[in-house]
Amino acid sequence: MLHRCLLAAVAVAVLAVPARAEPPKREMFEAAVDKALARLKDNQNADGSWNSGFGGGHDPAVSALCVMAFLSAGHVPGEGPYAEAIERGVRFVVSQQQRNGVIAGGGFGNSMMYSHGICTLMLAEIIGLWPDRREADHLRQRLVGAVQFIRAAQCRTPGQQGWRYTPQPRDSDMSVTAWQVMALRAAKNVGCDVPTDVIDRAVEYVKNSRDPRTGGYRYTRYGNTTLACTGASVLSLELTATKEYHGSEESLNAAQYITDSLTGQGGGFGRGRGGFAFQHFFYGVYYTSQAMFQIGGKYWKWYREYLHWLLLSPDPNAHAQRPGGFWDGVSGDDQMAGVNYCTAMAVLALTVEYRFLPIYQRGEEPEEREGK
Repeated sequence: MLHRCLLAAVAVAVLAVPARAEPPKREMFEAAVDKALARLKDNQNADGSWNSGFGGGHDPAVSALCVMAFLSAGHVPGEGPYAEAIERGVRFVVSQQQRNGVIAGGGFGNSMMYSHGICTLMLAEIIGLWPDRREADHLRQRLVGAVQFIRAAQCRTPGQQGWRYTPQPRDSDMSVTAWQVMALRAAKNVGCDVPTDVIDRAVEYVKNSRDPRTGGYRYTRYGNTTLACTGASVLSLELTATKEYHGSEESLNAAQYITDSLTGQGGGFGRGRGGFAFQHFFYGVYYTSQAMFQIGGKYWKWYREYLHWLLLSPDPNAHAQRPGGFWDGVSGDDQMAGVNYCTAMAVLALTVEYRFLPIYQRGEEPEEREGK
């Protein structure tokens, strides 16, 4: 009898102990991001930089993209396994700033404004996360100089008031302009002086570059319509003119252009990487990911599935992460820029939904933005 009572008591005690909760199942893209960041950390140079194919090595723009990849995945300076890599990367980028405020490596030459826009964006994003307030103030001073350089480099030609490769432009292109718009928007978010008219002129240029026939956006005002430039334009307008642009006919038409181009209904590219292959693959993936996330709803739902297939699937039509944790080039510019660039851009595309980078955050939950 006593034995039966003891067994019953033990059974009750066992039943009373809550079952150990299973850890939440991680999605495939999260494991891929972890592998990619570990690879980027291993690839960092002793001076805090990352190499690219531009100018023979230590590249401030690619280094800034690598830093933002860590931030976008939720890692910050001052704590965690990647704190030192982030801090060293930031300090390297800052060390490349010249007296006139520009941040660009020697290899960029006629593409100086690309490098400068990317580095300025990174500086604006890191300031609020920097653990040492005195050093953060120093970074802010560097950011002020970088913003002044962007303001001075804006094209003054009516209808062309964006940015071009060099700081003395006679016209503008969407690719360079989008980086400057994001950098200025991020800088304004942390209190830098960015006059409204500077942004307004840039927004006008972006709007003037729309192709009414396709709903996409052109590389230059009268140039070719591309996926990458459509993504860049949508993101620029979502970040600077949200109230009037988000949910507008122009916004949804652009999202449809991206969708149709990647499903073969518009551009004839089919389900595969072909839609990006000749239009700057990782550049296109990055910008269309950011744009479709901002638009949200059915467009982001579809694109997210497509993105994960594109970057993670072993399907030969996709472009999966390599066993070493990196992505390599598809289009010519990717191959020239190198694996650090490709990997950082892939991480930035995959982690947009985390919303850790302030510039890419949006106010509403995805289900609230139906994109209909």
